[in-house]
Amino acid sequence: MTNTVLRTYETLADFAPDWVAVPGESIADLLEERGWTQADLATRTSFTTKHVNLLLKGNAPITEETALKLERVLGSTARFWLNLEAQYREHLARQEALKALAEHTDWLKELPLSDMVKFGWVKKVKGKAQQMFECLRYFGVADVAAWRTQYEQPVAAYRASAKLTREPAAVSAWLRRGERAAEDMRLGDYDRAAFEAALQQIRVLTSERDPKVFTPKLIELCARVGIAVVLEPAPKGCPVSGATKWLSASKALIMLSLRGKTDDKLWFSFFHEAGHLLKHGKRMTFLDTLGEDGLNPQEEKEADAFARDLLILPTDYKALLAHSLIGEQMIRDFARQINVAPGIVLGRLQYEGHIGWQQFNRLKVRYSWGHETEEK
Repeated sequence: MTNTVLRTYETLADFAPDWVAVPGESIADLLEERGWTQADLATRTSFTTKHVNLLLKGNAPITEETALKLERVLGSTARFWLNLEAQYREHLARQEALKALAEHTDWLKELPLSDMVKFGWVKKVKGKAQQMFECLRYFGVADVAAWRTQYEQPVAAYRASAKLTREPAAVSAWLRRGERAAEDMRLGDYDRAAFEAALQQIRVLTSERDPKVFTPKLIELCARVGIAVVLEPAPKGCPVSGATKWLSASKALIMLSLRGKTDDKLWFSFFHEAGHLLKHGKRMTFLDTLGEDGLNPQEEKEADAFARDLLILPTDYKALLAHSLIGEQMIRDFARQINVAPGIVLGRLQYEGHIGWQQFNRLKVRYSWGHETEEK
């Protein structure tokens, strides 16, 4: 079943009234119309009067055999009677499930629920238990215990980052959004060599200032080689700048939060995550925050080095540093020569202390979630 078809079924199933008629009420209505007693129905169906009474009260289920008898005796179709029964039993089960969920509604306080609603990730519904149901469905888990195993515990492994462990629910909500977005993408199978070649094409995209132009190209280039690229705002409490996750043996996810805002940070985050995919296998998820080393400092340094040297070749950078005075125009000319954004060159120089943090920042492009660009 495709995700599109599944979403359609989910939409059709969204109507869940607080009440549903007992199937026996429909039987009783027909008996009244025809002037029949319960004893009359018992005689016509070969049921006992006790069983008929249980059917009318909803205490006895309408089985396939019963549905066929009702079809012959009262009319309509067996499918009609079975559907009434299924709807009724689902309603009872749903009410019991909501009662059970109501005992764990404190979980909602852990989630960045207001942002999840604002970003359109989950629906805002009445009642805490029903909201629990919506959030569990968003995460694709049956209960809070399953959520803690699938999402909270992996994030809690990042003990090196106080930021990540402070509000793991916010981080997991953001990461889950990436997983769900990837489900709707048409991805090829992962191809390492093709991905490395695609990175050279993506590197050229850094010179494009408009996200409306470079974002679809970035997504398409990566989708062809089995990698879903998802750009989503981070909810409150989620300090992550980027993430890498293997969705399967042949599909991967690179997720960016645009938390850094400027082009140098966005593109460095992307190539940093690409470095994780190429260098660190399929063992785990990588969650990266600005200014922290993550779970494995050595692997983070390797990903940093990969991004740094792919964006600006070491030989080119060495030639730039050979100049005694590096000015704004020199940075522009150098960036044009090596075919990357000037902001990326400036960010590198600032990070390594060759230029002050307040100098030449007009070279950087600042992104907004409205897909507009502005000078910093």
